[in-house]
Amino acid sequence: MSKTSWGGVANWYDQYLKDEDSYQNKVILPNLKRILSLNKNQSLLDIACGQGFFSMQFAPEVKSLVGLDISSELVSMAKEQSIKMNHKNARFLVSPAHDLSKIATGSMDVAICILAAQNIQELDIVFKETSRVLAKGGRLVLVLNHPSFRIPQSSDWYFNESKRVGDDPNIGKQGRVVYRYLSEGMIKIDMNPSVPSHKKDLKQYTVSYHRPLQVFVKWLTKNGFSITKLEEWSSHKKSQSGPKAKIEDLARKEIPLFMCIEATKA
Repeated sequence: MSKTSWGGVANWYDQYLKDEDSYQNKVILPNLKRILSLNKNQSLLDIACGQGFFSMQFAPEVKSLVGLDISSELVSMAKEQSIKMNHKNARFLVSPAHDLSKIATGSMDVAICILAAQNIQELDIVFKETSRVLAKGGRLVLVLNHPSFRIPQSSDWYFNESKRVGDDPNIGKQGRVVYRYLSEGMIKIDMNPSVPSHKKDLKQYTVSYHRPLQVFVKWLTKNGFSITKLEEWSSHKKSQSGPKAKIEDLARKEIPLFMCIEATKA
């Protein structure tokens, strides 16, 4: 199996998820547990499972679990961790997200794809295949970097220090500025920005695909899903004390980092 962009940063990503203060631990996991509300009679598919962080959390709650990822390095980590935790009901496959051919039609009750949709080029096919393997009434739960506010290389934090004459209620506030939203795009992400560009052998890159929200809605409904829930989740982090701490914390609360979409197969 050839190496992938995420395979190249597998060890870094594994260490990142071990941080108890990560977004995965503090924001995404507790919200997912609430939304999924899994039980022992259900089967769960973890699409683009990475090293199995969420698979390990949910395996004890379901009858069976299948995790798959295109990165053989990450799948190896998931298998090792599953053995350590004695999850005999879990199996892990090396496969791109759009190829679910090893999973029987109508055999899964719930599918999740967590912070991975933006790294998948063939997302339309992923939704089609997920619809095939889900039983009638089955659910697909997506968690995304918020497509309206977090656009790689086309959005940023902005502090309003306007000096213009007149009353401006937003002076002294922090917000997000978005330079491009409706256009789809592929963005190359430098995972080692502190490494000088001339040291190419030390650089690691991943690829992100930006899509506006309407694309997710179009592709999901085209493939037999109805959107049954949509939530937006903010950061749990707090700024260190300082003159802008209160302003920054308010911006974090008001502008969500993540979007969660629950889509149910008709």
